[in-house]
Amino acid sequence: MRAVIAEDSVLLRVGLIKVLEMGGFQVVAEAGDAEGLLAAVAEHRPELALIDVRMPPGFTDEGVRAAMEIRRRRPGTAVVLLSQYVEERYAADLLSANTSGVGYLLKQRVADVADFVAAVRRVADGGTALDPQVVAQLLLRRDSDPLARLTPREREVLGLMAEGRSNAGIAQALVVSESAVAKHINNIFPKLDLPVVDVDHRRVLAVLRFLGASRA
Repeated sequence: MRAVIAEDSVLLRVGLIKVLEMGGFQVVAEAGDAEGLLAAVAEHRPELALIDVRMPPGFTDEGVRAAMEIRRRRPGTAVVLLSQYVEERYAADLLSANTSGVGYLLKQRVADVADFVAAVRRVADGGTALDPQVVAQLLLRRDSDPLARLTPREREVLGLMAEGRSNAGIAQALVVSESAVAKHINNIFPKLDLPVVDVDHRRVLAVLRFLGASRA
């Protein structure tokens, strides 16, 4: 799977290249700013773009805007945003536009190579990945209805869903059975006033409600 990396720090960029190559990705291009990123994606048409949130010239949200532009031009390109700090509104901005093949991870997560590569791989395969610290901060802030209806365990399950974990992954993290996880998820849906549609779509709606990105 081919990847493009956009990161203005040369040292971190070199490290990311090595980590992705260790994980089986082929890094076909690298960039230090959003303009270079968009040009590289247009030229190489990668399956994955790993993007720093803040890049030259303004060091604000250049990476986020570039990621959304990439998804507009090439919807099938998976994008993972990397940030130094928890800025959950960027995760919400990206997920509000599309909930498949997107991720938001803190840069410190790179130190745990196995987990980082697994999260990036999950996004590349069409899933989602939210950094646990982003999820934790969102849980602290989302204390109004309808999320207040959830039990502490249901909030844990929803948080792990937001990280992009499957039922099996949630069960492993909470040391419970998959059937118990399924029961919690089935309890979450009506408490969040979600419409009766297929399960995968309801999971997406639940995560969007959690992020505050859904206006429904």
